[in-house]
Amino acid sequence: MQEILKVNNLSKVYKSGSKELTVLSEILFSIDKGEKVAIVGPSGSGKTTLLGLCAGLDKSTTGTVTLAGSELSNLSEDEKAAVRNKSVGFIFQNFQLIPTLTALENVMIPLELQGKSDIEERASSLLERVGLGGRMDHYPSQLSGGEQQRVSLARAFSNAPQILFADEPTGNLDDDTGGKVEQLLFELNEQEGTTLIIVTHDGELAAKTDRIIKLRGGKIIEDKSNK
Repeated sequence: MQEILKVNNLSKVYKSGSKELTVLSEILFSIDKGEKVAIVGPSGSGKTTLLGLCAGLDKSTTGTVTLAGSELSNLSEDEKAAVRNKSVGFIFQNFQLIPTLTALENVMIPLELQGKSDIEERASSLLERVGLGGRMDHYPSQLSGGEQQRVSLARAFSNAPQILFADEPTGNLDDDTGGKVEQLLFELNEQEGTTLIIVTHDGELAAKTDRIIKLRGGKIIEDKSNK
């Protein structure tokens, strides 16, 4: 299998005056194309920090991240943004939709950044696939939490990413709504052939992935296959 993400001896230390806080320590793993991986652990274990480092949204103190063939520490901020635009999709717990844009316009953003053609057609098709064909012209404030997360799902897949990072994708949703979003996430992921990395507190969601990486105190304490 071909590697899509390689994390090598990654550490993250925050300094505050004379104090140092080690959030991650010597993290080491790789993920193959098409894998579905859950990163789990208690609050404060470094899960979201690790996700940010893997996506090039933050800089590590030591170690390297190679994402879709590019070692991020060698790249400028603009070059990292270009890698994300081309290869990465994101889903966040708090949706992060732009309130002044309609559902359709929100989904079109990654496609516009790539300068793709037929962007409205692709965005419309994805909104249909997540069951929002009749809500395309609605603004985020006119949509329920579950509908907003379905818009963000469609947006995440719009640029046909090689890898998708989902940070607590069902964290703000009730069980029923969260279950529907989960189902759509895995269905779209299967159809699009995307690699999926989910940070979650939800053991049931983690159990649906191929592999679970468990963090505690900024270290990997378990890396096991679910297959």
